[in-house]
Amino acid sequence: MGPGGTAERLHQEGPGEPPDPGDGLHDARLLVPALVAWGVLVAVLPGPGWLPGAVATAALTSAAWLLRTTGRRDETRPRSRMLNVLALSAAAVGLVAGAAALHFAVARAGPVPGWAQERAVGRAELLVTTEPRVLARGDEREPLVILEARVLEASARGMTSRPRTPVLVIAPGGQGWGDVAWRSRIEVQGRWAPAEPGERAVAVLVPRGPPRTRDAPPTLLRGIDHVRGRFREAVDPLPRDARGLVPGLVIGDTSLTPEDLTQAMRDTGMTHLSAVSGSNVAIVAGGVALLAARTGLPRRWRLPVVLAALLSFILLCRPEPSVLRAGVMGAVGLIALTGGRRRASLPTLGAAVIGLLCLDPWLARSYGFALSTLATLGLVLWARPWGLAMARVVPRWASLPARAAAVPLAAQVICAPVIVLLQGSVTTVAVLANLLAAPLVPPTTILGVVAAVLAPVSLHLAMAVAWLSAVPAWVIGRIARVCSRLPYGTLEWWDGAAGAWALVAATLGLLLTWRWWGLQVRRHRWGTAAVGCALLVWLLPVPGLAPWPPRGWVVAGCDVGQGDAFVVATGPERALVIDTGPDPAAMSECLRGLGVRRVDLLVLTHFHADHVGGLSGVLSSAQVEEVLVTPVQEPVETATAVLDQVRESGIPVRAAQVGDRWEWGSTAASVLWPSQRPPVGASAANNASIVLHVEAAGVRMLSTGDLEPESARLVREVTAGRDYDVLKVAHHGSAAQDERLVREARPEFALIGVGADNDFGHPAPSALGLLAEVGAIVLRTDLHGDIAVVRDERGRLVPHARHDG
Repeated sequence: MGPGGTAERLHQEGPGEPPDPGDGLHDARLLVPALVAWGVLVAVLPGPGWLPGAVATAALTSAAWLLRTTGRRDETRPRSRMLNVLALSAAAVGLVAGAAALHFAVARAGPVPGWAQERAVGRAELLVTTEPRVLARGDEREPLVILEARVLEASARGMTSRPRTPVLVIAPGGQGWGDVAWRSRIEVQGRWAPAEPGERAVAVLVPRGPPRTRDAPPTLLRGIDHVRGRFREAVDPLPRDARGLVPGLVIGDTSLTPEDLTQAMRDTGMTHLSAVSGSNVAIVAGGVALLAARTGLPRRWRLPVVLAALLSFILLCRPEPSVLRAGVMGAVGLIALTGGRRRASLPTLGAAVIGLLCLDPWLARSYGFALSTLATLGLVLWARPWGLAMARVVPRWASLPARAAAVPLAAQVICAPVIVLLQGSVTTVAVLANLLAAPLVPPTTILGVVAAVLAPVSLHLAMAVAWLSAVPAWVIGRIARVCSRLPYGTLEWWDGAAGAWALVAATLGLLLTWRWWGLQVRRHRWGTAAVGCALLVWLLPVPGLAPWPPRGWVVAGCDVGQGDAFVVATGPERALVIDTGPDPAAMSECLRGLGVRRVDLLVLTHFHADHVGGLSGVLSSAQVEEVLVTPVQEPVETATAVLDQVRESGIPVRAAQVGDRWEWGSTAASVLWPSQRPPVGASAANNASIVLHVEAAGVRMLSTGDLEPESARLVREVTAGRDYDVLKVAHHGSAAQDERLVREARPEFALIGVGADNDFGHPAPSALGLLAEVGAIVLRTDLHGDIAVVRDERGRLVPHARHDG
């Protein structure tokens, strides 16, 4: 359950209801051990395989000693109570670490880990445990299919074994791997490779050829697959946003959600509404319970009926870890928001955390699990008291909305530090966006579930119901898009762990001193109003007066559609231009908007049309002093046409060589790549992209063209030890990124030149996830129009975006 998760509308108390005598009395004795165990497991998982067992042994021994010690003391004394909590914490650590040790032992038993280290080739029979995910890699290479599986039988090096090793399969998309059914048994030939430390999969299997199905899924699962397939057909005619959101909320299928909508929901703290979360589980459970009560079903049958409905819903969504976690946290959230059992909510949450970590230790390092758990904790601790407090200070007619607003507010406040780790920013519109969207989630979910149930019976009837669900779903999408464009809807914050802890400190400070601040506001109402008006005048932009280019711009990205065009300031009205995009008119307009009249160096990283098609726009708008091109002239026709056009203009042309360097005042650029013989790989042109190290006004930038992983691994050796403020993301943010190059660059800003609604899936979710992990602020031309990195009057680097239309 993400921020703003479990629906407050399932239970709302009247304004005059007396406060629950149990409010404010929370039993945290089990929650604290759960959080301690969670933190220890986060540290243990990436370590060697023997570490969980050692930690479990030490923790259980400590728990036994502490319990023996506390048994001799008076339990009413504070010291004894503290020792009891320590003993419970040690026991919880021993439990989850012991479970992790068992998981590790089962996963690493057998010869597969050794084969992976040796990169052996062999045969494997696998049980597919997740849906295949298709990752686009750009316009020149077929997509990849990624799925998780468990080894049932494997043969290599003259040996056959039947382990239970979890593995990751990475296969070409054109060989039928995208059609592999969940829970089917397949046979495949391939090469083993080691997996990343700390991941669920122990090894990676790269198949050689298509899969061969040995056994189809069980009959029940085949029936569910049929329902899912018919439901996808039913939602296919829906508008674009609804076509993505309805399957996400109903069956957990987010593959149809537009990338720009996903980004908008991420910017507004609404990502839990784009997939199955605790709120959906709560809605289904509440809806079935209400229906059972209204139809007069005997009480003894109501709980079984609700459980059967929940089981069916989980099967429909696939009982993968994220769905199971959502179900458990949705149940805890219901306890927190309904009467009579609030005191039990914290122990229930603690038990849920410990139980989930025992079942699946790798949830400990999942951002989704962290957001879900923290959001539920926020609801338990703050949703009801904050709602009551807010209802007391607003008019009676506004008390219900005030209490409803407490739910997303509590979730957002407690989840903000984790969101900072993911995005490097703080959203200020999450509460508003979630409050507006909350009433629309139940009808979308319930009508979507009805459409899914009807789809196998009558596709036309299911389509009619799906269209009804599309109306609230479309409104949810509009709320996300509009709120994501509100001024100062997202505020820059320190990225990484330091920023998360700083936000934790700021939040705690505000929570501890809010009464004092409220007193000051009441005492100095006119002064507070004056300060508020001054802040509004200072912060809110005035339409038509926002300057472009922004003062102090260092690097700018041009919105030229699906292509690259970046500009680095070298002096007044002068610039270094890297690529030209596909459209001469858009490129010309960008340079005129930036006030560039002279191009000291025009770099054409490679000869694909989306990087050189706008050349005439540069030549007609500015005086170009020199053109730098890659030595690999592919495609030949495009390269010949570009070189002829430059020479006809009388501009010197130079083939890039590693070590070439230019300086213009405080700006310098040097060539890091390509070498004399770049690797060919999947695309010789991309692998020969010119890679530049640029320093401008103290800003270090790495420009990577459309570099492929084959070359990126070699470039990484050159850039080792260098941190960059700005990274021009390779290949429009395709999935083909060299992860270590991005991580070692540690960019503060990531610039992506990409066209809206492009056919290549750019930027890929995996690339955006990687950039989020390193804490980069992502600026994309498809979402933000022209973009820029600016050094402000205080010397700080800040992002700037120009929204056209």
